[in-house]
Amino acid sequence: MTPPEQEPQQPEGTTETQDSAPSVDGSPATLADQLAALEAKHAEVADAYLRAKAEAENTRRRADEEIGKARKFAVDAFAESLLPVCDSMEAALSVENATREQLLEGVHATLRQLLQALERHKVVPINPPPATRFDPHQHQAISVVPADQDANTVVAVLQKGYLIADRVLRPALVTVAAPK
Repeated sequence: MTPPEQEPQQPEGTTETQDSAPSVDGSPATLADQLAALEAKHAEVADAYLRAKAEAENTRRRADEEIGKARKFAVDAFAESLLPVCDSMEAALSVENATREQLLEGVHATLRQLLQALERHKVVPINPPPATRFDPHQHQAISVVPADQDANTVVAVLQKGYLIADRVLRPALVTVAAPK
């Protein structure tokens, strides 16, 4: 009897040929197959990266355009609310031989229109009553005068100030009571 055939044994320290190396998932694959798969994966990732980069650049460009438009047209609504005030003033100037009372009534009506337009856009006056505590964030002291009220309180308002959305646009010009 003849001995059963055995597969040839490789000497220790040698490896199998590279053509029969197992793939990552355990099935045999060639290096060429692995390389092709990695190149395809690389191309896919590179394409996704370039698309994401282009999308980010487009988003940044659109945001810059929107900011530019917002700056350019920021006063659009405010200016539109002031147009009736201009119309009223032009109408008042076009009236010939108006009496003093008519002019005064027209000025008061126009001032009401203007104040309403300012209020719609959150521009409100700072007009502290006398004896109000002086607030350096909203008031600007023009002078300190002797008065029969507590020190550092408003004696008189020389010019109204204005806030726009809780931020001081112009402080009120006031005189302040001097310490006794």
